Amino acid sequence: MCNYSATPATRALTPTGGFLGAFSYSLNPYVGCAFGDRGGCPFCYVRALPVARVGMGPWGTWVIAKSNLLELLARELGGLEESGKLARAAVFMSSATDPYQGMERRMRLTRGALELFVRRPPRRLLLQTRSPMIERDLDLLVRLGPCLIASITVETDDERVRRALTPTSPSIARRLLTARRLRAAGVFVQLAVAPMMPNHPEHLADLAKGAADRVVIDTYFDGDGAGGRRSRALGMGELYERLGYEGWFRPGVERDLMAAMRARLGKARVLFSREGFNAL
Repeated sequence: MCNYSATPATRALTPTGGFLGAFSYSLNPYVGCAFGDRGGCPFCYVRALPVARVGMGPWGTWVIAKSNLLELLARELGGLEESGKLARAAVFMSSATDPYQGMERRMRLTRGALELFVRRPPRRLLLQTRSPMIERDLDLLVRLGPCLIASITVETDDERVRRALTPTSPSIARRLLTARRLRAAGVFVQLAVAPMMPNHPEHLADLAKGAADRVVIDTYFDGDGAGGRRSRALGMGELYERLGYEGWFRPGVERDLMAAMRARLGKARVLFSREGFNAL
């Protein structure tokens, strides 16, 4: 059971850097995450950050909407446009939550933000989600045109793995259907195999070929921002061992999938970790 609430924010766009160094700002319409259970997706580094303690209960059991987000965003985009910075800005939406939480059905903050971006588009907007709810906003995604990258998280092709690690996330088949629908409408679609979970490389590459314009593969070691220390601290090694996946929790395990993807999509369309997410 997830608890939902709303509170005002102090800003909409947050300057970013580090892993997302190519982006000017991140935009998180919500605080918290309703995907995952027992404290959220086990690999999510956000649940170990101070933000995970602002809600009531464990991470994964609450979501807080930023009630004044659209007012703030409208003002900030106007300021960026007036200063001449908007045309050079890249926005990552979202870095610490999923913009298509269940609460989005009622609050419509993500849709409202997209409407504002249509009026004042940045150089690039990357919309990162694992939710098929993104299809609801296809009309706006199409209007955003070449400034938009729709990035759909697909960590594995194996439903048994998904159910073991992220049981409350949408099925792999449903997410791939969403990717194909967006791409058929002319939206640039990125599949984010992040973090890469146990998979069948040839099969996952076959699925990706028709669903994505490009693929970014990331791992627990390259993508946690700490060389794997965050992932180890979250207990991912022990969890993989309990599930019988211990051979998948080690550096370099992504090589077979990288090779399979590049054989089908071409090297230029298959990117890795930080370099991949920052390829704007």
